[in-house]
Amino acid sequence: MGRTIAIATLVVGTLDILSAFLWTVLTGGNPANVLPGVASGPFGGAITESTLAAPIGLLVHFAIMLAMVAVYVVVAQRVPLLKRQWVVAGLLYGLILWGVMYGIVLPLRFGSPFPAEGWALVRQLISHCLLVGLPLAWIARREPVSAA
Repeated sequence: MGRTIAIATLVVGTLDILSAFLWTVLTGGNPANVLPGVASGPFGGAITESTLAAPIGLLVHFAIMLAMVAVYVVVAQRVPLLKRQWVVAGLLYGLILWGVMYGIVLPLRFGSPFPAEGWALVRQLISHCLLVGLPLAWIARREPVSAA
């Protein structure tokens, strides 16, 4: 299970951060601000001025992805339906992750809701559902069910 979690974390973490860079560029932003912005989540805004902000942001990003992946892989081991219906399960998990991040985590950290409308919402859902949830479920479906 550890190998599956590691592979899935690297795959979906990479897809997710690349989508963040891409959406930032497409909306006229500076992709160099993405990773320092991630680092500011747990470490506050002052870290964005540090030369270590980008590598710390990347570590924070992959730590978050590791938690998201581990939860899904562990639950999928106990609920075989998630492996049989991996497409639906992956899309729903992506939707759940979006809801947790934009409805709970980001508002708690930054003190305001993160409403999304129009294309911003579409971009967020594409990233969470198609680039995180779906490939995660595809990778996790291959993990043999453990005899617990």
